[in-house]
Amino acid sequence: MGKRRNDLDLSIKIGGINFKNPVMVASGTFGFAEEYEEYVDINQLGAVITKGITLKPREGNPPPRIYETRGGILNSIGLQNPGIKAFLTDKLPYLRKLRTNVIVNIAGTTIGEFEELARMLDIEGIAGVEVNVSCPNVEDGGISFGVKPHMINKITNAVRGSTSKLVIVKLTPEAGNIIDECAKAAEEGGADAVSLINTVVGMAIDIKKRRPFFKRVFAGLSGPAIKPIAVAMVHRVSNAVNIPIVASGGILSGTDALEFLIAGATAIAVGTGNLADPECSIRVLNQMKELLKEMGGINSEQRRNFEHAFEG
Repeated sequence: MGKRRNDLDLSIKIGGINFKNPVMVASGTFGFAEEYEEYVDINQLGAVITKGITLKPREGNPPPRIYETRGGILNSIGLQNPGIKAFLTDKLPYLRKLRTNVIVNIAGTTIGEFEELARMLDIEGIAGVEVNVSCPNVEDGGISFGVKPHMINKITNAVRGSTSKLVIVKLTPEAGNIIDECAKAAEEGGADAVSLINTVVGMAIDIKKRRPFFKRVFAGLSGPAIKPIAVAMVHRVSNAVNIPIVASGGILSGTDALEFLIAGATAIAVGTGNLADPECSIRVLNQMKELLKEMGGINSEQRRNFEHAFEG
């Protein structure tokens, strides 16, 4: 990032793919982009990461699905989506018209499913895939892939062998103190980047009914409440891998975004902010630009200082 003709050059590169700026929108909060076109100029974004796609259509979890907290929201959507065939037929034509990178989030319950999804998306109009390893592994009693580094490595390797596109592996905070090991496993498996964090497990109680608010009991917490956790995990992972990090978790402003960049991220993804304010992603981008102008931009030497700010 540096200056060019009085304008800030915010362009970045991940896995050989050029991004006009480091601001993306996180999976599950921006639909398939078309839902937001009347609110924001989607082409200003560095990338759109779509809602998660599975091989077959999924109805998702029974309602209620959303619960607002003081610092964000709990969601129990259950990966509702039309399935890969309907995505290719009904959603991809619109996405191909966009003048920004399109990254498709994929979810599977077996390594073979991830492999097949990656192969089917190795087509024109798709810049890459984001591999959601938070999914339960049905071949291992439903334990999440994302808490087992060796499984992350196997999935990443399988996806890498099935596509020529960008491969980003989305890590789960459920990995806790081994999240750096999980990131390293993705890197060694051939990932071009990792993204983190996904939602944090939470729960809400309906005191009148004296039972959990969600039918599935637990839900995913996102929003400002998880930002400190996300910043810490991004910094930890940045010291463990040499591939780029796409950071998310409570980003609502340009200040939030720069905090993640200083912690070691290359790019950021706005998630819950899109649900609270459809214009959030563009506001974050514009605020970043203003802050960087005040700072005099970030040249390569300053960038290195950012990346190594916490060394020692």
